[in-house]
Amino acid sequence: MAAFTGPAAELGKRMQTGMQAYFAAVNAQGGVNGRRIKLISRDDGYEPETTTAAAKALVATDKMFAIAGTVGTPTGLALLPIVHEANVPVVGMFTGAQALREPLNRNLFHVRASYYDETERIVEHLFNLGLKKIAVFYQTDAYGKAGLQGVERAMTRRGQTPVALATVERDSTDMAKALEKILAAKPDAVVQISAYRSCAALIKEAHSRKFAGQFFNVSFVGSNALSAELGDEGRGVVISQVVPSPYRALTPVAREYQQHMTAAGEKAFDFVSFEGHLSARVLVEGLRRAGQFPTRETLVAGLETMRNFSLGGYVVSFSPNSHEGSHLVDLTMIGKGGRFIY
Repeated sequence: MAAFTGPAAELGKRMQTGMQAYFAAVNAQGGVNGRRIKLISRDDGYEPETTTAAAKALVATDKMFAIAGTVGTPTGLALLPIVHEANVPVVGMFTGAQALREPLNRNLFHVRASYYDETERIVEHLFNLGLKKIAVFYQTDAYGKAGLQGVERAMTRRGQTPVALATVERDSTDMAKALEKILAAKPDAVVQISAYRSCAALIKEAHSRKFAGQFFNVSFVGSNALSAELGDEGRGVVISQVVPSPYRALTPVAREYQQHMTAAGEKAFDFVSFEGHLSARVLVEGLRRAGQFPTRETLVAGLETMRNFSLGGYVVSFSPNSHEGSHLVDLTMIGKGGRFIY
């Protein structure tokens, strides 16, 4: 279940692509403990109300065993009551919101780093460069507020606060009010916590007004989608990443990802489908540990035994007291031709 339409559609589609590529490879080898994996997808359009209906349909109609690869914070929060009632494990949510991590929910397993991790890395980088005048542009929903909280938390630790806060509605690309607030504050940098279309619209408008500050985004923006939306305007935009490079086959897990994507007929590699691939790998390992006759309870128990488990260059660690699998964060910059520079 993810967004396959709406402002986060590319994220849902690419998460699904990465997961399907890995499941196909597993099924070709006989599945898990003799059982083939079937991926059932439902579109929630990145709308919480639709998430509720889609999740109920997955439970009641599709009779799914577990949920993987959901996209978004507001949608993730809408999913919680259904997960609690049906006691369904959820693996690899495409969100870093703290509200889905604290307090610990035994059914939720996070494969990626949190927004606290990402925004801490961004603010640390800016302060190391001596750039302390930071504005925040954020979406007016649970995702945007989670990212804002992360930036404010990181800046407070350093005795500073954002010089400007500018907002945008989830489905809007109207940047007039937000841009005026940002330009008036004359920040050194703008941290964006929104969808790729609104982030791209703000960057283009700011460039047209000769704004010279740098733009930073967290991984949820969808790096490739943002780069494609910006075109030549993207050079110099920084994005935090929570997975290794999908382009450089420097680790076993990156090489296997590329091999599985190629075998599935996918020629394009990207960060989001790589995250889907990693989430699928974690789920499959949990299923292997769940035994020959898995139940939802044995899947949860199996996942909780994955202590410092290496996927071949990406380490995931769960326990009964922590379901935050990774804290890896790197920074990338969009370079010439839309290429990502580390």
